[in-house]
Amino acid sequence: MTTPEASSPAPNSSPRVLTLGHPVLRQVAQPVDSVRDEFVQQLIDQLLTTVRTANGVGIAAPQLGYSLRILVIASRPNLRYPHAPLMEPTVLINPQLVAASDELELSWEGCLSVPGVRGQVPRHQTVEVDYCDRHGQLHRQIWQGFVARIFQHEADHLEGKVFLDRVQSEADLLSEEAYQAMAIAALG
Repeated sequence: MTTPEASSPAPNSSPRVLTLGHPVLRQVAQPVDSVRDEFVQQLIDQLLTTVRTANGVGIAAPQLGYSLRILVIASRPNLRYPHAPLMEPTVLINPQLVAASDELELSWEGCLSVPGVRGQVPRHQTVEVDYCDRHGQLHRQIWQGFVARIFQHEADHLEGKVFLDRVQSEADLLSEEAYQAMAIAALG
C-alpha cells in the first residue's frame, strides 16, 4: 500500500499528533511500495517538521494518522531530551531489524502520543537496521545507546505498540513533571 485510501486527506503543514486511544496507533502499518510517490514525500516532510516543532527525537507515520511504515530518527538536544546526542534527521522507509544485541538497557522514555507520562523501558543496547531512504537508496545502519532506543521506540509504532506496552511495572511510570524534577535534581 503506497497511500491511504483516496478519501484520506493529503498531509498538511499543521498536523496533530494522535494520542493513545486513536485506533491508528494500534494498527500494524502497511509497507510503502513507491518511495517517490508525492503523498509519501509530503508525509516525510510533515514528519520532519512535526518532530522538530514538537521537541521530539523521533516520530512514526501512524502518529500522524497514516498507517505506513515510515519513521524518522531525529536525535538532538531539546526541552524534552536535553542530553540527546546531535545527529542529522534520518528517514527510514520500510525499516527491518536485522540484529539486536543481547544486552538490554533500562532507561526512561516519553512519547508525543502519550503526553505527560514517562516510563522506564528495557531496550537492546545495539541494533542493526536495513531501510530505504526517501530517495530510494537502501541502507544498513548500526545504532547504539540512545539512538538505538529511538529506533526501537519508533519501530514499535509501526507494529501498533507504544512504550507503555513494554513498561514492566507501574512503579516504572512517572508524570512528565516528576520526571523533569528528578532530571533537574540529578544535575544539581
